[in-house]
Parts: sequence; structure tokens; C-alpha cells
Amino acid sequence: MKQRVYARYWIETAYPLEDAAAIMAGEQSTGTFVRVPGETDELRERYAARVEQIVETGLVESPSLSGSCVPKAHSGPITRRTAEVTLFWPLENMGPSLPNLLATVAGNLFELKPFSGLKLLDVTLPPAFLERYPGPQFGVAGTRRLTGVYGRPVIGAILKPSVGMTPKQTAAQAKMLAEAGVDFLKDDELQADGPHCRFDQRVPAVLRALRQVAQKTGKMPMYAANITGEIDQMLQRHDLVLAEGGTCVMVSLNSIGLPALTALRRHAQLAIHGHRNGWGMFSRSHATGMSFIAYQKFWRLAGIDHVHVNGLRNKFCEEDASVIASARECLTPMFQAPHAGCEVMPVFSSGQSVGQVPETFRALGDGSSGSVDLIYACGGGILAHPQGSAAGVRSLRQAWEAAAAGVSLQQYAVEHAELRAALEAFAS
Repeated sequence: MKQRVYARYWIETAYPLEDAAAIMAGEQSTGTFVRVPGETDELRERYAARVEQIVETGLVESPSLSGSCVPKAHSGPITRRTAEVTLFWPLENMGPSLPNLLATVAGNLFELKPFSGLKLLDVTLPPAFLERYPGPQFGVAGTRRLTGVYGRPVIGAILKPSVGMTPKQTAAQAKMLAEAGVDFLKDDELQADGPHCRFDQRVPAVLRALRQVAQKTGKMPMYAANITGEIDQMLQRHDLVLAEGGTCVMVSLNSIGLPALTALRRHAQLAIHGHRNGWGMFSRSHATGMSFIAYQKFWRLAGIDHVHVNGLRNKFCEEDASVIASARECLTPMFQAPHAGCEVMPVFSSGQSVGQVPETFRALGDGSSGSVDLIYACGGGILAHPQGSAAGVRSLRQAWEAAAAGVSLQQYAVEHAELRAALEAFAS
């Protein structure tokens, strides 16, 4: 049986749903606005995208996006319907190529006039992609091995302020956080190689400071150094981190693109921390873009080991249910056995503190038990703790201990002063 690529969409249109779906399939395979010479029945039979399913979901009173049209022969009141549409393509149309897959399932569709709304919801891929792309090198298990953290989340922090610190100042903050007991720390995505904090000065300084702490404590935190840049720069920066004894690099996914990440992954000996900054371009509107469920599959195959998913009660516009669905998807195999795999570590961040821990634990689990397979990255939740950063880290570990034991934070705080102070400080 031929291998196929499936994509599921939400659409809003004034066209009959069957006609709208056919327009989508034609635009992204053999068709154009008029049949052309060479577009034989045999060619269409072999290469045309097909409509697998249409499920109508409702009506809307007004178009969600401007610029849409109605059928030329239409007269009378305009009825706009919404639906979920699933299309499929033969794999031979694009081959197991992530850039060309993206062009196929998320190409010109968003601009088509018949649609006043269109969003990519999910993609389902054949095993040929897993045979072509390496996927994550470390993922959840490898990240635990590199950090030495088992049975609880990896507690992380972001070096702040985002820009403005010198290499010496950055290293001093990293040392302070390491002494406080963090498992993971990272550059902010805005700090890559600015003239006031050159990469080749900052990274050796930070890793030297972390080694000093490790000599005393026996623990070396994972440091995700931001190597975002041109492909040759990223490979060179990766090698500098490796030479300095680091275990992780970070890239801004939307800035570098899929081919660059694939090149980095094939070169990499370190974990790759994927930052999704710019994600709002795809997600902010309900009526266009793509869901994180679809988005993260491209990057997982290309080779990230961690990816940001926002956090509960975050400072951005994403709702909690979306955050949890995104995180759970990262931990869900992309393929059926025997090809299952590509699970990556979700990274919770954005205004996280002890307060969100119980909900995060319960929601990320399978219903019968919670989950601790995540990086829980905090800024103010550590640095702004009234008893200092070390107490901030301890309070987070205590919050996760309470959640895993099924004990309320308030009850656990009675005998844990750091947690009690954190609850008082971050209650709002």
C-alpha cells in the first residue's frame, strides 16, 4: 500500500464544504484555477491530493479574516460554515522531506480567497520520515542522564536580564544559580553574540564558573548556550560548547528554519534546546496559522531534544488547556510501533512559580497519575524568593514533592519554610 501524508485543518468558508475541500486539495497538488495541458486523468489519479473526511462544526455570522469571497454564482444571504477537513497526499509527491512537506501541507492554502479562516491542526506522517530524519538524540531519557535528575522535573532558570550583562556578569549569575541548586539554566533567546557579550567570551566564562561549582558540589547544571546564527556559525559555536565541557545548545527555531536545524542535529554531540520564540505568528489567531500539535512534529523529527510549551497561568495569551495539550503531545510517540519514538522534553516557562506546580503535575499525567517529565524553568520564582535563590530552588522541589505525594501545598508548607515563604510571596 502506498505511504501517505495526512493533514487535518479547520476551515471557515462561504463555499459548499465539498467544493472548498476540493479547492484545497487541488491547490496543494495537481490542480490550478483551470485545467492545463498535461494534467491527464492518469496524472491526477496518481498525484492528486484527496479529501479523506469533512466534518461540519458550525456556522459563523461574519468572516473571521478579511479578503474572502463567495462563489460567483451565489445570490441571496451568505452562509459561512466551519468544518474540520482531512486531506491526504501520496508520499511520492514530496518525498520524506520536511521543507517540502511544510510547503505541501501549509503552503498557499492560508491565502486562498474562498476561505475566511483556515488553520492547520495536525499532520500524520508515514515511517519513511523517521528513516530519513534522526529525530532527538537525547530526548527525555538522555536529558535526565545528562542532568542526573530522576523522579522529578528538571528545575531550570533563565539568565536575566536578557541583554546588557557582560560575560563576567553572566558567569557570576550562572554561578549563583548553580550554587542555589538549579539543574538547568539557559541564555535568553535575545542573547546570542552581541558585541557587549560575545559568545566566545561568555560561554567559556559561564562553563568555567559551573565547573567551579561542580568541583564543590559534584553537580554540573546543564547550560543551554544560545548558538542561533548562520549554519556555519552554529556548528562552530556547538563545537566551542563541546570543547568547554558543556552538554546543551539552544536555537531559536523560527529564526534558523528546518534545514539549518537538520544540519545542526546531524553534527551535534550535545542536546538541542528548541526555543519557539515567534510562535505567536502561527497561533495568535484562531482563524489562521497552525496548532502547536502540528508545529512541534516538524521540529521533533528534525532533531530537538527540548521545546518550549509556555506554562500555566502564563504572561502570554495562551490558555492553560492549550499549554497542557502541547506538552502532552511532546511526550506522545509520533509513530506506531515498531517505529514509535521522537518524544522530547517539554519546557514550562513564563511566570512559573510554586503555585502552578500541582495543576501542572496532574494535567500532564495520564489521568491515573501525574507526570514529572518536564523542564520547569522559573525566573522570579527563584530569583525573587524572599529568602534567596537557594531557597527559591528548594521551594520548587518541595512543591513538586507535595504534588507527587498528593499533599496540598499549604499542608506541605507547614513543615517546609521555603515553600511557605514562596506561597506568601507569589500568592497573587
